[in-house]
Amino acid sequence: MSNTEQTIKDLINSNDVFLFMKGSLDFPQCGFSGQVAQIFSYLDLEVSSFNILEDEEIRQGIKDFSNWPTIPQLYIKGEFVGGADIIREMFQAGELQTLLSEKGINFKSEG
Repeated sequence: MSNTEQTIKDLINSNDVFLFMKGSLDFPQCGFSGQVAQIFSYLDLEVSSFNILEDEEIRQGIKDFSNWPTIPQLYIKGEFVGGADIIREMFQAGELQTLLSEKGINFKSEG
């Protein structure tokens, strides 16, 4: 296993909700990462993230690791969930909230 792969596994496994993104949650540097950050903000969800623009090895490594070509990438309890479109669709359908609840992760529910 490469150092990059081990770093990725460590990041994913040491955080309940982890997002590989462009920029930060407070300052996303692409529209897709921004959409996901807005969803997390709305849910008041505690998320750890990694700015892939700061590390070329992680930027390519995460795509190879997940076999998913785009960023952002969301992991919940070590499990790959998907990218921006999937996250947005799951949120709109209430599936993201259900998944978070099932995994025992706290967030602000509506109402």
